[in-house]
Amino acid sequence: MAEITSIEPQKKDKNRCNIFIDGRFYCGLTLQAAVKYRLKAGMHVEKPFLDEIQLETDKNTALDKALTHISASMKTEKQIRDFLNKKGYTQPVCDYVLERMAYYGFIDDYAYCKAYISGCSGRGKRLLEADLIKRGASRSAIDRALEEVEEDGEGARAVAEKYLRGKERTRENLYKAVKYLVSRGYSYDTAKRAVGAEDDD
Repeated sequence: MAEITSIEPQKKDKNRCNIFIDGRFYCGLTLQAAVKYRLKAGMHVEKPFLDEIQLETDKNTALDKALTHISASMKTEKQIRDFLNKKGYTQPVCDYVLERMAYYGFIDDYAYCKAYISGCSGRGKRLLEADLIKRGASRSAIDRALEEVEEDGEGARAVAEKYLRGKERTRENLYKAVKYLVSRGYSYDTAKRAVGAEDDD
């Protein structure tokens, strides 16, 4: 059995408290739940018992918080899980919330990837992939979304035009333009064609 070493009120939510087991933070609970189950420092409990209490008392609250979190913009499943973890919810609560959100279509990594890609002009596939990985989208969703994206030659040319605007079309500047396009995630061949097309104009 583990020992509850302290129960501390949360600074940002006066209706919740943090439960510490063996000197380490374990989970957050509503004050109502802590009182109902007579939790106190020095009490010995099984960790699954605390998990069950939190799941029962916090699943709807956690779901509401997660839905509010995505109201401003779409989020990946990992972003929602990280958000809930920072709020102190245990793994069973996080799993419950994510399952409910996926069931009702509130989270969908593939849809997130598609929306992100459509809103990012001037970026090549490699940079888009790196951005999506950073945002925690699943590997399968990233691959599926990128498979539907053709390397945007027109977009690359537009980026090249903007970069070269006001510059002489010397070999050195064209080479720098190719490097810049590659840094924006375009393949070397696409970058070279974009700069070559610009040079021919």
